[in-house]
Amino acid sequence: MGAVREGLPSGRYGRATDERADRTLKVVGAVLGAGAVAVLGWFGFSYFTSQDVTGQVTAFQVVSDDAVQVRLEVTKGESATGVCTLRALDADHAEVGRKDVTIDQRRDDVVRVVTVRTTSRATAAELVDCESADGGR
Repeated sequence: MGAVREGLPSGRYGRATDERADRTLKVVGAVLGAGAVAVLGWFGFSYFTSQDVTGQVTAFQVVSDDAVQVRLEVTKGESATGVCTLRALDADHAEVGRKDVTIDQRRDDVVRVVTVRTTSRATAAELVDCESADGGR
């Protein structure tokens, strides 16, 4: 029977790992990782809190070859005035209509049905952007 060894033969596989260097590397990695998470969290938080006007298209209906009706839901501050840009697309995803809609009702949540005129038959409608009327998001 052979003898059982506890470790690798010394000198055969190079220098043994330095535990102090491993610990330092782990600490540096943890600090850098925590810093990266903090920076990403800060950017995400500031992005969502700076958007004082948001919107979404909840429905659309093509009413003719030159018009599409869009149901737009907007959330904003009660005293804020927002401008949302809608566009209509054809079957090739080319833009066939665009309209800026001003939302100035003194409510937090506003639902509007808007008609977007088109140059040819639209097959889809989408929200491009919503922003405050003063130019900020």
